[in-house]
Amino acid sequence: MSKAASSQLQFAQIGCGLIGRKRAAALNSQGRLRYACDLDAARAASLAETAPGCRAITDHTIALQDPAVDAIIVSTLNASLAPIALAAVQAGKHVLVEKPGALRAAQLRGIQTAAALTATRVRLGYNHRFHPGLRKARELVDAGVVGPLMFLRGRYGHGGRRGYDREWRADPKLSGGGELIDQGVHLIDLAGWFLGDFPTIDGHCATYFWDMPVDDNAFLSLRTAAGQTAWLHVSCTEWKNLFSLEIYGRDGKIAVDGLGGSYGVERLTFYRMLPEMGPPETTVWDFPGGDDSWTLETTAFADDVRLGREPSPGLQEGIRTLEIVERFYHKAEGR
Repeated sequence: MSKAASSQLQFAQIGCGLIGRKRAAALNSQGRLRYACDLDAARAASLAETAPGCRAITDHTIALQDPAVDAIIVSTLNASLAPIALAAVQAGKHVLVEKPGALRAAQLRGIQTAAALTATRVRLGYNHRFHPGLRKARELVDAGVVGPLMFLRGRYGHGGRRGYDREWRADPKLSGGGELIDQGVHLIDLAGWFLGDFPTIDGHCATYFWDMPVDDNAFLSLRTAAGQTAWLHVSCTEWKNLFSLEIYGRDGKIAVDGLGGSYGVERLTFYRMLPEMGPPETTVWDFPGGDDSWTLETTAFADDVRLGREPSPGLQEGIRTLEIVERFYHKAEGR
């Protein structure tokens, strides 16, 4: 039995901003936070103070060189995700890397090759799969109560804030793109989770409002080989934060709305078609509690490491999602 399987896991958190702090807090009983790393020394020190025995550092290679560290959590700007994740797997560390994991799919393929050589596990941080409404939707679909799936419709958006078009997300060298690679990858990942691969892709990106060289809206039509369609829209001109995912089967419909907080109470509504058709039988589940998706995802990652299990979503799902993003961006550039 490996050390990771037989004792408490030792983690290093790379990136100590808002998401990094959520990741560190989500460790709970899964292991010990050994390092908190950030280019901002004060931010690293602030996070380190929350975990007994944690050391604050500004150079992530210190954590990668420590043989006691089992796993790295990478929560940096998009441009830094893949280089740090690659260095981590080359050092023999397991990795939980925030979505989208890289700026380009080729970077994730490089990590995939390295991870195969070092027998390390890499999980992509698509925490929306762990939201209670989406877990319930997966349960209902798997139980067959909505019947064979026909199509899916998703909307996700926010309204930005003053100066949004001057933040790092508006710089393609740091972000890799705009709203499509920011919130859009969550919808693409969820669509693939329910429907599978999308060989047929159509749609476009646009910049309607913000003064920035990246997209503030993206409209996607993705189709499986069987013709099932995912019709998706992501926007940072939504003004009122919104999340909506509707899954249509031959026997019913599932609607997941809200993600908690500013997106509103998370709710799943199941509309079951009756034999005589007409108005459906309606069942509603509300999930007013706090967001436990971070904790559940971290637990899944720890289990990946302990069990030697292939993560899902892992690198293959991350590659699939970024390949779709790239096709839209290449189209926008006229390639």
